[in-house]
Amino acid sequence: MSMVEAAANVVVGYGLAIATQIVVFPWFGIETGLAEHLTIGLAFVGVSLARGYLLRRLFEAIRMRSAE
Repeated sequence: MSMVEAAANVVVGYGLAIATQIVVFPWFGIETGLAEHLTIGLAFVGVSLARGYLLRRLFEAIRMRSAE
């Protein structure tokens, strides 16, 4: 179930990133096509996955140290 949860998190995050970009970019005068939105969304997903993994490892290391 952890894999299902992680996959759902990525899919929902990607969709939310695309929708947010489509709404927010024009407010700042940034005009892009759908292909650019999808590519930028993938970059954000990659950063988010790396952040989540690194934070999980950090907190796991802290937990293991405090258990000693």
